[in-house]
Amino acid sequence: MKQKIIDRGFWALLVLVIVAVIGGGAWQAHRVAVAKTKYVQSSTPTLFFHGGGSNYHAEEHMTSVAKREGATNTIIRAFVSRTGHVRLDGTIGKQAVNPIVEVNYANNRQLDFYKHGQWAKNVVVALQKKYHINKFNMVGHSLGNISLIYYMLEYGQDQHLPKLQKQVDMAGHFAGLNFKRVPASVRQPAGLKLDKDGKPNKMNATYRQMTKLRQTFPKHQVDVLNIYGDIGGQTDGTVPNVSSLSLRYLIADRAKSYRERKITGTRAKHTLLHNNAQVDQLLADFLWAK
Repeated sequence: MKQKIIDRGFWALLVLVIVAVIGGGAWQAHRVAVAKTKYVQSSTPTLFFHGGGSNYHAEEHMTSVAKREGATNTIIRAFVSRTGHVRLDGTIGKQAVNPIVEVNYANNRQLDFYKHGQWAKNVVVALQKKYHINKFNMVGHSLGNISLIYYMLEYGQDQHLPKLQKQVDMAGHFAGLNFKRVPASVRQPAGLKLDKDGKPNKMNATYRQMTKLRQTFPKHQVDVLNIYGDIGGQTDGTVPNVSSLSLRYLIADRAKSYRERKITGTRAKHTLLHNNAQVDQLLADFLWAK
């Protein structure tokens, strides 16, 4: 009798396991099918760049949400050494959909902005050599925006490189950082104001460098989304909105499209903007939605 009960229990458990496996497979197939109706099915990679004093972990919330929602099925990492050497960790397979590259800088406090552009180029070239990409997207948070801007400043006209397709800037400090301890070249000028075109009334040395983009940013090529947080007082708690909004003057007239989105509430704080459900939705809609 005991053996019969054990046998029945075993078969009942086996049936439950089989049902769970089949059900799980069906649910996964359903999720994939739904994702295909919502998102483009492209091999174009999207590169994520973290902020100062940070690393790829700051990108993981955004990228994991994108994968969970079916916007992508592939996430790899690009580790950039202090000398600019790139090591790719992971593989972008032939069936990859909207692959994501989490970029990690070993020197995450570099204030020579040209180096950010060079390191970003090294990542793009590594992907070009290994996967033969011809276009890509970029997402930057805080200091990560400098990689986007200086890549385009230095290499945006290089016809031998893949073409930037979409660019997302988050909490960017283009007109400068409002910190006394940073060099004057990257410090936000006192009394900074913008005119209706986003032009600052005062410019530090690095912003003056960036103004070259007004002549060199590829015309009608790049869609740009500029996201900034306002927790009150027109600041995200670290970067004043006026600095983030100065991006308009640099590239809006030459971009294929340019839009700004303000995030409010407690999670609009500078250090939380990359861990924000509103931002997750904005990224998915802008980068991958059909």
